[in-house]
Amino acid sequence: MEKLLSTLVENNVKYAVEGKVASYIPELNKADSMSLGICVTTLDGEEHCAGKYEEKFTIQSISKVITLMLAILDNGRENVFKKVGMEPTADAFNSIINLETKNPHRPLNPMINSGAIATVSLIEGENRDKIFERILKFTRKITGNPEINIDEDVYNSERKTGDRNRALAYFMKSTGIIDGDVEEVLDVYFKQCSIKANCRDISRIGAVLANNGVLPWNGERVIPGYVARIVKTIMVTCGMYDASGDIAVNVGVPCKSGVGGGILAAVPMRMGIGVFGPALDTKGNSIAGVKILEELSKELDLSIF
Repeated sequence: MEKLLSTLVENNVKYAVEGKVASYIPELNKADSMSLGICVTTLDGEEHCAGKYEEKFTIQSISKVITLMLAILDNGRENVFKKVGMEPTADAFNSIINLETKNPHRPLNPMINSGAIATVSLIEGENRDKIFERILKFTRKITGNPEINIDEDVYNSERKTGDRNRALAYFMKSTGIIDGDVEEVLDVYFKQCSIKANCRDISRIGAVLANNGVLPWNGERVIPGYVARIVKTIMVTCGMYDASGDIAVNVGVPCKSGVGGGILAAVPMRMGIGVFGPALDTKGNSIAGVKILEELSKELDLSIF
């Protein structure tokens, strides 16, 4: 497996020159655009990695998978999806168009920024520090990595430049989608996006989802199977933004990307995959990371379709 993964990295790193690192969050602009790594975690706990798989990056929108799990655990499926829809979008991940034009004014899905902000507003906790503490603790649990924390520089950069996200959040406050203090909700959202991880950590989250909510390394159930199923389904339809249809056809497994360059993939009952490549395509997905997943899926016949 390591030989295959190394070959995939060698074959696909060339595509990184066609992408650009995210620059609208200034700290993300410092990433090496030619970095590329991958890690696979199987359901018997084996791990296989290649390339720059140990390089840490902020998980950004991959965190939406984590907060969706927690929100459903806290509120139940019906209450979450009263506030957030389940439908794909053809618009950009930070678009405000659908919030304004659709009635009720709820976000289309939990994987775009508006939907993720609404989702985090549903997580229980006495205050923003307690809410984020729960998110961080849960992230450490499902990665098996107690050292995971946030990148303070990226957090501060996100907080200072997050005007579009503020617009989304205040609009949702005005329409009753978000209750409570908007700035507190946003602070948690900026922190969750700034969580630092590597390919191994991401692949372990994928393996937990692939294993229907059970930690492969010790057999502990952390979420009910129905929650894992919901999350995987929404990853297929919405996880790669307005490229989700292309990814469903060409990769065929539940995926979630982040503008830090990470991609989480969960192959049901087989493996979790974590990929890192900070050069992004025009949709905000890792350009070389997508190519690796396409080739790996064909090589191992991973598509669920």
